[in-house]
Amino acid sequence: MHKLSLSLLSVAVVSTFSAAAETTLNTIERVSIIGSAQAVNDIPGSASYISQQELDVFSYTDISRVLGSTPGVYVQEEDGYGLRPNIGMRGTGTGRNDKITVMEDGVLIAPAPYVAPAAYYFPTTGRLEAVEIIKGSSSVKYGPRTTGGVLNLVSRSIPQADLAGRIDAALGEDGFRKLHGFVGGERENLGAVIEGYHYGADGFKDLPNGADTGFEKTDLLAKFAGRFGANNAHKLQLKLSYADETSDETYAGLTDADYRTSPYRRYAASQKDVMDTEHKGYQLSYQYDLANGAKFSTTVYLNEFSRNWYKANQVSPANLAAYSAFEANPTAEGINVSVRANNRDYESKGIQAEYTLPIAAHQLTFGGRFHQDEESRFQWDDVYRLQQDLSMTLTSAGVPGTQDNREASADAIALFVHDEWTMGNLVLSGGLRYEDIDTKNENWNRAPDRAGVSTVSKAGGSIVLPSLGATYRLTDAVVLLAGVQKGFAPAAPANAEQKEEESINVEVGARFNFAQSRNEVILFQSGYDNMHGNCAASIGCNPDNIGDQYNFGEVKVSGIELSSQRDFALQNGFKLPVKVSYTYTDSEFRSDFNSGIWGEVSRGDKMPYVPQNQFSLQLGLEGELFALHSRISYVSAAHASLAAQDLNAIDGRTVVDLSAKYQLAEKQQLYFNVDNLLDKTYVANRGNGGIQPGKPRTLSVGYRLDF
Repeated sequence: MHKLSLSLLSVAVVSTFSAAAETTLNTIERVSIIGSAQAVNDIPGSASYISQQELDVFSYTDISRVLGSTPGVYVQEEDGYGLRPNIGMRGTGTGRNDKITVMEDGVLIAPAPYVAPAAYYFPTTGRLEAVEIIKGSSSVKYGPRTTGGVLNLVSRSIPQADLAGRIDAALGEDGFRKLHGFVGGERENLGAVIEGYHYGADGFKDLPNGADTGFEKTDLLAKFAGRFGANNAHKLQLKLSYADETSDETYAGLTDADYRTSPYRRYAASQKDVMDTEHKGYQLSYQYDLANGAKFSTTVYLNEFSRNWYKANQVSPANLAAYSAFEANPTAEGINVSVRANNRDYESKGIQAEYTLPIAAHQLTFGGRFHQDEESRFQWDDVYRLQQDLSMTLTSAGVPGTQDNREASADAIALFVHDEWTMGNLVLSGGLRYEDIDTKNENWNRAPDRAGVSTVSKAGGSIVLPSLGATYRLTDAVVLLAGVQKGFAPAAPANAEQKEEESINVEVGARFNFAQSRNEVILFQSGYDNMHGNCAASIGCNPDNIGDQYNFGEVKVSGIELSSQRDFALQNGFKLPVKVSYTYTDSEFRSDFNSGIWGEVSRGDKMPYVPQNQFSLQLGLEGELFALHSRISYVSAAHASLAAQDLNAIDGRTVVDLSAKYQLAEKQQLYFNVDNLLDKTYVANRGNGGIQPGKPRTLSVGYRLDF
């Protein structure tokens, strides 16, 4: 075991996973694990690449919608705007992205990926330049969570021109507004880009006092890069980022009866609910392209995140139906509402390096990462009186630290070796990943300060994770693929038994590229020896157990992923792009136990929030000056919990989105978007014991100028 101590600037090194060794500034600046849609064909495993062009089709600001057409990916909606998405892959579960590895530009971007996997920060979707998804054996180079897959978010690259940029502004229903712009360029081996993104909405839910239920978010990014040395072999980049958010969001969902009567209602007890967040990121990267085709890259990073979600925690009476009855007929004495300040600070930092060496028919890659992260909780409850007029008056101010007062930290070393061996039409891909993790949990037992005696617990362990994949080019148009890997997720400090999550994951499939179409079919199966479940308020967990991690034992998940994409050429220069995807998933618990999250589990039960069927059809019509696109998304019903009343309680639904664009001039565009065109009302989730609805029909119009 080990102890790692890093200074503030020793932040965390992540290598630049560029798909090809280029001589442009973008090699160091644009950190990608796939690189392009074409590069997907060469990956020995399932992968998806969503380009800037595809992101621009619908101008989505919600990652839930961006990923809606990606096979094998599940998204549980929460606030309707995608501020706090819940993403899973291949049956991992969706709570707070806690079962997948999320990166931005190759850097772990979760607030504390080792000690608090369910902690939630997500980069602003609208400013992304590409989105990359890897599932299966190819994910061995990334971690710590390797069972489901990897999501890499690619930020703005430095334009390869003397000066280039974009201005994008939009307005829409429910007070939606967006202002986005960037400007940058490169000259004489130096480059830079500065980007700003601000958006918000008044919200689509209704409080009795008419207050806003929306959000405001600002995101700033700056990058500076340079090339130097013989043949510009050395490249250096500095990336700085900042984001803050204020959102009037709540966990307080509706009863079934209230949802049927008024699906977008908000209870008066949630009128004080507000989330305030701040994120700061620092990243310094260096890359050296050697003359023999080898490449060395290293990055140091530091991410700081603070948040305080001030939200209704308990009401008296505690029964939701009884509370609803009070609000329908409030009494003069009123009721008490406990509002918790979920105040937390996070830090994630480390250093990672990667060395790629081509030797004859082999492409060897060695990499390592030293990482630290920590979570500090310092929470309290305020008590309000909800009056007969449904206003709230503070009656008792809480003392900071008296509801949760603890700190968790992790030191981790990750090493990997990966080889791709090309033998004619056959490419074998094998790798080993090693993780060594020490965790510490210190609890001051709800003392108002941290001067008293604390309870300290420590744990540690290591694991070796092998993977093997293969692709075989049967013809110029057909590629067969297969892979097997050992999946892993580390136990969080709040896991009482400190059991790691381990699984064996297998996939087989084929890619067919013919008649100007790209097609893929993959069968997958994951067999868990021990699946983790992370207790979070977002999935309705008991407030006293928030942050705990439970062990679910054996779970089996299997399914099929299909995708097809083609652009049909029509007469008079028109084009008809078509994109189809489908995912079938069968999940099954293999033992009887009390989950601590979803209630009593019996052998054969299906996993909550994992739909059996997902289907997406995207159709377009493009001409010289206009483009019209629609997306039809179907998701089948899913369990909210394993209680009888919650089986298939998450609605199956079909949602249609529409986008229209008109080219005003060569670089000026007017666009019009409609989310949920048919105004489908549906239950998005039932976290915290109540219903949260999906976003209703929402129209927006925007203007974009590229220069």
